Amino acid sequence: MPQQLQRAAIVTGGSLGPWAAGLLRADDYLIGADAGALFLVRSGIRPDLSLGDFDSVQEAERAEIEAGSAELASFDPIDKDYTDTELALRRALDLNPASILIVGALGSRFDHSLANVHLLRLAADRGIETAIEDETNRIRLLRGGRSMPVERSRFPHVSLLPLSETTAGINLDGFRYPLREAELRIGQSLGISNALDGERGTVSLREGWLLVIESIG
Repeated sequence: MPQQLQRAAIVTGGSLGPWAAGLLRADDYLIGADAGALFLVRSGIRPDLSLGDFDSVQEAERAEIEAGSAELASFDPIDKDYTDTELALRRALDLNPASILIVGALGSRFDHSLANVHLLRLAADRGIETAIEDETNRIRLLRGGRSMPVERSRFPHVSLLPLSETTAGINLDGFRYPLREAELRIGQSLGISNALDGERGTVSLREGWLLVIESIG
């Protein structure tokens, strides 16, 4: 039986910088989405796959991406149903990795940023641990009936926001402000800016969908 891929990493075309390359690992299966692929190639990193409609790059830049990638998949900018980031995520899910990292999913286009956060649901439905990470945030999604470890890291703040109308049975262990069988509704800010007490904590959820957002202050 072939060994399971440990992680697929997607670099898409939101806010990127020198920090982004530091989030990647040598053993990642690396997917560059549109301008994210150009960022990788120009950073001296060869994507295993570059894909998208490439409407955010010039023709010469697209040729640069093709030359610097192991594989290229091009899509018509009109005749496609998904954003480039969703196309990349669906390709990553087909690989059935143990986890997925998405870099460059946040930026100045709030509609794209919010849509990319919603894409975490696709991976959660498949049971694949997925995180969106940038220079100052890491965002994960917890589904009802499960728990999520949170370890001390470069992100001191931990916030909880519901991604369903209600979330019920929220329990926090190892946090400065613990919760027991708590409920959060959309439109509340109760879950903002918690912190770990020690090196590790746990968020558990009985019902609903909960965003776990770690941030730098």
